[in-house]
Amino acid sequence: MPEGLFRACLLVAGGVLAVGCAVAPPPPGQERDAVLARWGAPTARHVLPAGGERLEYASGPFGRTTWMIDLDAAGRVFGSRQVLDEAHFAELAESAARAPGLTRAELLRAIGTPGERHGAGLIGGEVWSWRYVTNDCLWFQVSIDLAADRVRSAGYGIDWQCDAGAADRS
Repeated sequence: MPEGLFRACLLVAGGVLAVGCAVAPPPPGQERDAVLARWGAPTARHVLPAGGERLEYASGPFGRTTWMIDLDAAGRVFGSRQVLDEAHFAELAESAARAPGLTRAELLRAIGTPGERHGAGLIGGEVWSWRYVTNDCLWFQVSIDLAADRVRSAGYGIDWQCDAGAADRS
């Protein structure tokens, strides 16, 4: 591919990504169909305990944001927020410290689909990890007891992939 065409493709792709990231949160009262028209298909849907549903918009395994849009039983927005942040993580870590801990469904409803899941070295468990906006190479990690369907512990770990190639750039 000629260099000029390659650069043009990169500019177009960057523009598309920038537009996709610039979607504003929906205002309270907006109808479900309008949310779906503007935001597209959610990455997951979660039933809310008081009725209604939560639409999850996770940005993927290397994305650092997950938006949750809450709809009431009538299908109207009553809340929206970006949940991958230290305030939400602190609440989850506190909940994990109490017995019996959150269920997997409660965890997913709180912060959405993890960027990665690993079961290495854990008997009957997994570690789920979420990248988030930070100046450090950290991610939030939760240890899950699969048999009990509960969170064992939660905290921060080093995201070894966030700085991949940094030594090559210096």
